[in-house]
Amino acid sequence: MVGVLTGFAIIGAIVAVGWLTGRLGVLGPDAATVLGRAAFFVFTPALLFTVLADADVEQLFSRLLIVSAAAAAICLLGFALVARLVWRRGAAESTIGALASSYTNANNIGLPLAAYVLGDPSLSAPVILLQLIVIAPIALTILDVSTSGRVSVGRILTQPVRNPLIIGSALGLLLAVTDVELPGPVMEPFRLLGGAAVPVVLFVLGLSLTGERILAAGTGRRDVLLATTLKIVVMPIAAWLIGAFVLRLDGADLFTVVTLAALPAGQNVFQYAQRFDRATVVARDAVLITTALSVPALVVVAALLAPR
Repeated sequence: MVGVLTGFAIIGAIVAVGWLTGRLGVLGPDAATVLGRAAFFVFTPALLFTVLADADVEQLFSRLLIVSAAAAAICLLGFALVARLVWRRGAAESTIGALASSYTNANNIGLPLAAYVLGDPSLSAPVILLQLIVIAPIALTILDVSTSGRVSVGRILTQPVRNPLIIGSALGLLLAVTDVELPGPVMEPFRLLGGAAVPVVLFVLGLSLTGERILAAGTGRRDVLLATTLKIVVMPIAAWLIGAFVLRLDGADLFTVVTLAALPAGQNVFQYAQRFDRATVVARDAVLITTALSVPALVVVAALLAPR
């Protein structure tokens, strides 16, 4: 677990630097907005393009993808139903909460965890594929339509070509599927830009904490607590049940799917919330709390399921 704990310590340090920078006020009041837009439109699309372009296609479409999709769907739909039917939340707010309940931090925690704990960094690639090619386009379309106030077939159909995250993901997957390798000088600018995505998003997350208190009254505490419970408790259990009793996985395969399901909510959820200015506090709190709670959750998973 040393690699996992090290990864969490690094994440915490970057968030802390963002918070301290916000407290000092050296970047001005619009820093979080400007950096957040840079991450959404430039850095993160470059990262997604390079990660999926380098992925192993056979690994991408393994049984791990089926288990991850089913576990994510249970948590996503569970939150959405409660938020819409019981709490009467808006479509955008329900979407952000549903993402916080199911969207895994498969990049900056999942990749090093897969490398140091599971022994193969590519094991997190199917989760990345699921989230970027399936979950993200649907969620971003809902957010776009619900916040723009216009519902049109044209707007929905053109969402993929208007969203830089979807464009970057689709182009990377295209290269992986066709087994095309671009020259190093062509890929290197994307790798450099993509390298800024994770630290910038974490830094912006820290900036957003300036002068704020986690789980403050009137900020959607019920949403945060439900999303946290679904992400850290329900999703790993669902992955274990589906993997063990439906697909008959065992050993290292079962350990892998449950471990990846126990990862915290991805910081992309906060990025989406900030981009569309909906439920940003809920997304922020859910990301921070699940990140803290995923450490003991991963320890429990390792103790129960790690191959001896």
